[in-house]
Amino acid sequence: MAPDQARAIGDKVEKAAWTARAARVTITRDEWGVAHVHGKTDADAVFGMIYVQAEDDFPRIEANYLTALGRTAEAEGEKAIWADLRQRLYVDPDQLQRDYDASPQWLRDLMDAWADGLNHYLATHPDVRPRVLTRFEPWMALSFTEGSIGGDIERIDLKALEALYTGKPEILLAADRHLIEPTGSNGIAIAPKNTKDGHALLLINPHTSFFFRSELQMTSDAGLNAYGAATWGQFFLYQGFNDHAGWMHTSSTVDAVDEYAETIETRNGVKGIRYGTEWRPLTSRQITLAYKGADGRQARRVFGVLYSSHGPLVRMEMGKPIAFRMMWKPVPALQQSYLRTKTRDYAGFLKVAGLQANSSNDTLFADDKGEIAYLHPQFVPVRDDRFDYRRPVDGSDPATDWKGLTPLSKLPRAVNPPSGWAMNTNNEPWGAAGPGSIRKADFPRYMDMVGENPRGEHATKLLTGRHDFDAPGLIAAAYDSWLPTFATNVPLLTAAWDRLAPGDTAKARLADPVALLRDWDDRWGAASEATTLAVYWGTQMCTAILDGPCSAGKSPWARMDALDDPARLAALDRAVAELTGLFGGWRVKWGDINRFQRNDGAIVQTFDDAKPSSPVPFASALWGSLASFGAKPYPGTKKWYGTSGNSFVAVVEFGPRLRAWAVSAGGESGDPASPHFTDQVSRYAGGALRPVHFYPADIAAHAARTYHPGE
Repeated sequence: MAPDQARAIGDKVEKAAWTARAARVTITRDEWGVAHVHGKTDADAVFGMIYVQAEDDFPRIEANYLTALGRTAEAEGEKAIWADLRQRLYVDPDQLQRDYDASPQWLRDLMDAWADGLNHYLATHPDVRPRVLTRFEPWMALSFTEGSIGGDIERIDLKALEALYTGKPEILLAADRHLIEPTGSNGIAIAPKNTKDGHALLLINPHTSFFFRSELQMTSDAGLNAYGAATWGQFFLYQGFNDHAGWMHTSSTVDAVDEYAETIETRNGVKGIRYGTEWRPLTSRQITLAYKGADGRQARRVFGVLYSSHGPLVRMEMGKPIAFRMMWKPVPALQQSYLRTKTRDYAGFLKVAGLQANSSNDTLFADDKGEIAYLHPQFVPVRDDRFDYRRPVDGSDPATDWKGLTPLSKLPRAVNPPSGWAMNTNNEPWGAAGPGSIRKADFPRYMDMVGENPRGEHATKLLTGRHDFDAPGLIAAAYDSWLPTFATNVPLLTAAWDRLAPGDTAKARLADPVALLRDWDDRWGAASEATTLAVYWGTQMCTAILDGPCSAGKSPWARMDALDDPARLAALDRAVAELTGLFGGWRVKWGDINRFQRNDGAIVQTFDDAKPSSPVPFASALWGSLASFGAKPYPGTKKWYGTSGNSFVAVVEFGPRLRAWAVSAGGESGDPASPHFTDQVSRYAGGALRPVHFYPADIAAHAARTYHPGE
């Protein structure tokens, strides 16, 4: 038989298998376009859930896997080659195929179904033109197992990586200074003792780039029943709940990634590193990367990458190469990410956590037994706490090396705490269930490398001493409008103005702006002119901090607090001038500036003041807003447009019959022609979460369409 004939027969058999599996999968779209996927087996459900993700936004799935596989340059050109190289330092396609072959059968079944679902989508949608990935292989699922935006690997600086492997250190001189929107999430778990109806509650509030996750439900006859947010292209629900338990991940402040300054020694022409009294040879690996050339044709670059016993060499510092060490356990990580969606209580969740393949996420947990918990990441290497692991440590000193993993029992956690609540806002864990609820002195320094933040202060104030929570009350708390950064800084400003001499020209010039802020209640609102002035003033204070000397190790909030009177007043002067120059006056309503706009399906939006947009009342997490909206002006715009912050938001009540409410930024679909492209904007901006349809009868009552994949 000719090869072409054999290939054609193989394709026909494969497509018949996809069609047969599709017949075992039912998709119901509700009135918001949210997909409720049911299959006979878990693998059938995976096939269906990845298919509906592709229906809603295939370009984001492909983009995520181009990133995860280190193949973005094949679509976007040589500019992306350093991000691809960073990924390929760890992602070796040949090794991932071997990992797939060695995986347990149940996991291979899920990976097979994942690839089949995507390939079935492409086969039944010939109008869809992938940029690169025209076929998905099961092993590819192992390249992207964790679910957060970038994970640990993004701590490798691309410019420094380029400098190391091109020998051009001058490229490091072009550092940008700009405000960085705090990323991460909020999670809150409330125990029955603090609720009106005696049911545990869970707030799921990830802060990500918008449209980063798909909201859906996946169920099977084998007992799977999970609802929540799946990162585009993954077959597990990263943040969500089932009919018994819920889990919310927040980016942790733990240090689970380390850098080692290596001492290079050459012996018999071979380069190696000094390690105590040992000499360890460097190993090398050739990485070939494809990229789209200027003429549109594919070209290739070959890199010889060096590894020490600590990990790949990623940059130079003070004349020494720096090795980067992080968790890379793709099979256990994928197992843990999927299996936790099927756990039914805290004991089951903790058993899955025993895989210890979560390095960067804190977890807030709640279940229908009334148990709640704050859990630290489970992959935390044991280290010698004499060393400061925030900076490169001496790789030649064996005392700096990892000494196994911290047992779960030795990690910070708060389980069923006396306070009746647990929370995390990407802040230190020590106040997770109230001040001092976890003793900082009992743990090494590397368990927290950041400290407190204003959102943590905000959440603690809302949760302490309250015993009457219900779902609406928790939603209201999630959208509470207090801005603690300004509650601290406005009194410092007014005191600075009060201290000005009566004849000082600034006293008269700033009298009205200071009066507006003095009378303000430190709360955001769409109609609030004080919010606008405060945010512009705070931004100017941050700019002053970034452009001037900073005290090492202090947070931006501490540095703002420490500004002297002239700097604080000068920042207000600049804010007033900027607002006046842009809008003809400094009194402008916050909702007139702070806007949500979604113009097309592009992953990177181009914003336009002349096009429709919607006001958003909440503000940046930088100011302590729990409901986060990371907005800024763009080229050609006066208004600020949000691109990150509150994305998927849900509140779950674990009573005898589960109830949940949710909202997604914009809408469920990435297709501008879909009615679900922007149909949730007003609910998103107003904090008006919609009821989640979870049980079959409820789903049927709100069904807008029911079909099988491929129909």
